[in-house]
Amino acid sequence: MPSGPRRITGRRWIVTGASSGVGRAVARELARRGGRILATARRAERLEELARTAGGEVAVLAGDIRDPEFRHRLVATAADRLGGLDGLVAAAGGGAVGRFTDLTPDVFARIIDLDFIAPAELIRAALPQLARGADPAIVLIGSILGLHPLPLHGEYCAAKAALRSLAGTLRVELEPQGIGVLHVDLGPTQSEFWDALAVGARPPWSRGRRMPAETAARSIVTAIERRRSTITTGWQAWAYALAARFLPRLIDRAAARHLRR
Repeated sequence: MPSGPRRITGRRWIVTGASSGVGRAVARELARRGGRILATARRAERLEELARTAGGEVAVLAGDIRDPEFRHRLVATAADRLGGLDGLVAAAGGGAVGRFTDLTPDVFARIIDLDFIAPAELIRAALPQLARGADPAIVLIGSILGLHPLPLHGEYCAAKAALRSLAGTLRVELEPQGIGVLHVDLGPTQSEFWDALAVGARPPWSRGRRMPAETAARSIVTAIERRRSTITTGWQAWAYALAARFLPRLIDRAAARHLRR
């Protein structure tokens, strides 16, 4: 296994969810540090604006990573435009708000697909290219809600918990191939998450100050360089992670009080 900091300069990366939020900020930060990026999301105009303003080498390909055909085309495009692949950042995601009994099966399927199945299958499609890459790495953008769930986010919490478990499995399985795996327990971060909810309205705990996406991105890219396996972003995320570990019933009771109001 390589030792010392992982190099970013000249390395080739796919970044999903690059039209907004943490995905966009990570793509910018990797490009700023000399990475060669293939950015993807569904909104082509946002991707084109990213490519114009990122200040580094950013190619774009618009599409839906839930589409198996598009996932394979994305990997093939990275091989064609970048000459291979050294890293993958799975940052695309979405959610819904509402009681599990009120949400429809199609909403459930869409969230599980976007937040878990699509990144997992994109990794599967990318593994042959990553195995031939230079000091390759996979980054899975998870959530502190994968540590302990909150009500009204059942599907999202389930998907992020599954993603965290997948990261642990891949970390061990891919180590012999020299592929690193970083899982990010993302805390409250400025994004369009609440603007693009499948259903429902914002619960009380969605309010408050949030970490800028650029700050989270700098932490994530630094963690890639330092070969970290997990990180938790920001003091709010750390506080929640500690409560999830040592005071989970306190979280449940506080959330239940809000539901009864």
